[in-house]
Amino acid sequence: MIVDSHIHYLGDHPDAVALFAALDVKLLNVAVTVAPGDAWYEQAIVGRELTEAYPARYAWCTTFDLPDSTVWAVPTARRSYVDAVIAGLERDFAAGAVGCKVWKSIGMQLRKPSGEFVMVDDALFEPIYEHLGATGRPLLMHVGEPLACWQPLDEHNAHAGYYRGNPEWYMGDKPDHPSHRTLIAARDRVLARHPLLRVIGAHLGSLEYDVTELAVRLERYANFAVDTSARMPDLLRQDRAKVRAFLLKFADRVLYGTDVVQRYPVSSMDEPERRAHLASMRQRYVLDHAYFSSDATTSRHGVDTEGLGLPPDVAAAIMGGNAREWYPGV
Repeated sequence: MIVDSHIHYLGDHPDAVALFAALDVKLLNVAVTVAPGDAWYEQAIVGRELTEAYPARYAWCTTFDLPDSTVWAVPTARRSYVDAVIAGLERDFAAGAVGCKVWKSIGMQLRKPSGEFVMVDDALFEPIYEHLGATGRPLLMHVGEPLACWQPLDEHNAHAGYYRGNPEWYMGDKPDHPSHRTLIAARDRVLARHPLLRVIGAHLGSLEYDVTELAVRLERYANFAVDTSARMPDLLRQDRAKVRAFLLKFADRVLYGTDVVQRYPVSSMDEPERRAHLASMRQRYVLDHAYFSSDATTSRHGVDTEGLGLPPDVAAAIMGGNAREWYPGV
């Protein structure tokens, strides 16, 4: 089975379910909260309903409300916030959620009333991490962005298109915001302080630019794994032998994911659109599987790439087995 361990997908149409059954794919729908007070729980409801309707093809991951300005006012407000978050997480785990996510707005956008950025290792979140670790619930952490987010948006920047389209997240012109190094260091402190907390670093742990740098973290923190979501192009652009050796060494610590974002239901598409969309989904899974499992050369993301030809057991672990280990219940 292939497990897409990081996706945002409203695949409610029978044709979508049939495709994933034919490919033996299961999708982990991930809820995201962007700002205090946003309506993120609507995503969780959809993820839960899809899982209940098609448990062989879907699972879901929850998140929690971000603290608003009132939370920082007095210690009792902070305690009330933490208690509410933990109660909400337990509600969602009881309803079938297999993990919890925190997003990049922590560290890059969310601020205290003083103007200070709220970092992922803030003391406010410590009881939440302790609770997740003690109860064996995994935490998916999207901390920071690709290193390219702080670099010039020129032809050498593989992520330039995203930041031109989403300038609010581009840090190259925001010197008052935390650096990539600062954000990664905050994440690393969480890993060090909470060895029982199993953390999956989204998007190759925001260390996508060099698997050697990522290997340093995986060697240092036994409670850390990463997913490939939205960072396959970064793997393709690195030396094949180095990537292959990295995956062989950390065969149980890398989870396959796409980060496909399909925010409106597949059922709302007309037949031609739906057919084209599902064909593209099929091609994505087939090509990604081929990259890990064969040595065939394909052209994708603007790069001619020779497949890694990993041993069958390693390819199977990355494409599915590791997700089931790191997200019990998937």
